[in-house]
Amino acid sequence: MDPRITLVTLGVSDLAASIRFYRDGLGLPMRDREDDSDVAFFSLDGAWLSLYPRDLLAEDAEVAADDSGFSGITIAHNVSTKKEVDAVLDEAASSGGRVVKPAQETFWGGYSGYFADPDDHRWEVAFPQLTAD
Repeated sequence: MDPRITLVTLGVSDLAASIRFYRDGLGLPMRDREDDSDVAFFSLDGAWLSLYPRDLLAEDAEVAADDSGFSGITIAHNVSTKKEVDAVLDEAASSGGRVVKPAQETFWGGYSGYFADPDDHRWEVAFPQLTAD
């Protein structure tokens, strides 16, 4: 297997609301799509983010669509400064997401916090302060 991730698909409950959050709120560049399409793609640096209705995604993966709590997956977005961590968390909150863990110093020497998108997918925003040994 070639060790890389090329696409992350999030199952969403309201595609239009999620598009507004990611495109209009967070400013992610969205690929052109037909108005009646069930999927939206966002170009990221080196990968794609896809939004797809949760029930259809569950059907495609042959799993139950009911929400059973934390999925055990988070998505991380690293930035260059602590100020950027705070700014991205503020941007997410003002775009319809919610901060679920305010930014703080971490046990691993960085600075991070978490926000949840409208479907409660958890994103960590981190400044991974690295020091030379």
